[in-house]
Amino acid sequence: MTNFPRRKFIFTAGAAAAASLLAHGCTNNSQSGTTATNVSLAANAPQVETTQAKLGFIALTDSAPLIIAKEKGFFAKYGMTDVEVIKQTSWPVTRDNLAIGSGGGGIDGAHILSPMPYLMTINNIVPMYILARLNTNGQAISVANRFKEANVQLESTVLKEAASKAKAAQNSLKMGMTFPGGTHDLWMRYWLAAGGINPDQDVVLSPVPPPQMVANMKVNTIDSFCVGEPWNAQLVNQNIGYSALVTGELWQDHPEKAFAMRQDWVDQNPNAAQALLMAVLEAQQWCDQAENVEEMCKICSERKYFNVAAADIMERSKGNIDYGDGRTEQNFQYRMKFWTDNASYPYKSHDIWFLTENIRWGYLPQNTQVKEIVDQVNKEDLWKQAAKAIGVPDSQIPTSTSRGVETFFDGVTFDPEKPEEYLNNLKIKKV
Repeated sequence: MTNFPRRKFIFTAGAAAAASLLAHGCTNNSQSGTTATNVSLAANAPQVETTQAKLGFIALTDSAPLIIAKEKGFFAKYGMTDVEVIKQTSWPVTRDNLAIGSGGGGIDGAHILSPMPYLMTINNIVPMYILARLNTNGQAISVANRFKEANVQLESTVLKEAASKAKAAQNSLKMGMTFPGGTHDLWMRYWLAAGGINPDQDVVLSPVPPPQMVANMKVNTIDSFCVGEPWNAQLVNQNIGYSALVTGELWQDHPEKAFAMRQDWVDQNPNAAQALLMAVLEAQQWCDQAENVEEMCKICSERKYFNVAAADIMERSKGNIDYGDGRTEQNFQYRMKFWTDNASYPYKSHDIWFLTENIRWGYLPQNTQVKEIVDQVNKEDLWKQAAKAIGVPDSQIPTSTSRGVETFFDGVTFDPEKPEEYLNNLKIKKV
């Protein structure tokens, strides 16, 4: 896959490393002033092996459950009184800090792109567990304002001519995503391929840290990007570009981020892991209540978390989408969900799709034992245990690890029982 020349990026690897060190060095100060110290221990709190855990997050709205669990005292409520929620500067930094663990100055778990724990486990970086899905929907593919004339929206076909001309002029369209093989990469690739554009041949696709997307489009380093909020809304608010689509339009109620932890940490601290998971699930319920959205956005907007205006987070969190090209939606069905419609439950069928797509694009070998690795990494049994412990009614606990056959915007279907059939029928792929 072709990468942008390093000197052209506003964001550099050195800046990422420095920012990561700064975040770790300032952890105690950045976490002061929370309400956790005033919270009483719940009667159903597990007997935890440790009260400490270090959890990473990227400045994206779907990290809100971890932030709210800290700020509203849910971690403390279940005995985890010394949890640190630490800002990470990019997904590679998150990966590297998980690899070294808190014992080496890194982190124990994180808000993370759902495919990443699998890539980390398969590639022998560090074995991981997925404990919960943090959200569904809530991402977008945005493009520069100059594409308004071509009316670039859900169908990428209209970009095909522009991509061909740019490639012929040796100035291929540059598409930003956040991590190779991650959700944003897969949404961008699916969208392009559905319109007949080969993401590995017809455009340049390369990673950019989420908080740097808007700045890079502003200086024309990238022509389009796929990322979570609040960065698409900020792009529109600054009149730099517009959202061609929100990703729920590609795949309704698609899985997005996960709450994942190092396997060894969970195995050594099963009760503490249960307590963390109970707190995260309760925070997800809290975040999905309409009366809490404004407070959630104000908390997340603070400097120690996203460091953006609350207005950049607010409207899309409410489901009100201003695409930036004249289209608007109110209370949109494709809004980000944290709990509603089983958003928190980590369906194994969804992870099978993520791994199948990683095989499709050559990130994983075709002989990857998909179902076996999903059974190893996906701990949906721990999710059910935690859900029951906090009193989630049986009606909100899925009885199957599969959500069944999924249908995408272009009419393509994915049967998790037949991933090879799906892969064989795709027209544009690397395998």
